[in-house]
Amino acid sequence: MKFKVKILNPEALPPKYAHEGDAGLDVFSCEDHVLQPGERYLFKLGFSAEFEPGYVCLVWDRSGLAAKQGLTNLAGVIDASYRGEYGIVVLNTSQEAVEIKKGERIAQMLIQPVQSVQVEVVQELSDSQRSQGGFGSTGK
Repeated sequence: MKFKVKILNPEALPPKYAHEGDAGLDVFSCEDHVLQPGERYLFKLGFSAEFEPGYVCLVWDRSGLAAKQGLTNLAGVIDASYRGEYGIVVLNTSQEAVEIKKGERIAQMLIQPVQSVQVEVVQELSDSQRSQGGFGSTGK
């Protein structure tokens, strides 16, 4: 499948795989910014893209940034019909300021198939082993 990328900012780098066989495409900041503790910031990536209908672009944390610096991503779904500039919302969950520089990898994107569903409102649902257990009912 083709992932067509249109560069919008001369500072932007297109997404790329770090290694052959990787699931995620690395994406890069095209701006410098210092994320303060607790701050969330929308990093513009400087490109727009196009890919086949029936797929979705999912944005995920980079494990090193999450584990070592406490950075996580928010709002990680990009639909196939979106043609605007891509951006990544990054949240600093640490107690320290974190500097992000132009050209640094800040997230990874996975292109995956999606299954559309038909929503049906019903009066009852079938029983299951968990039924009414609620969130977190199976343990820690």
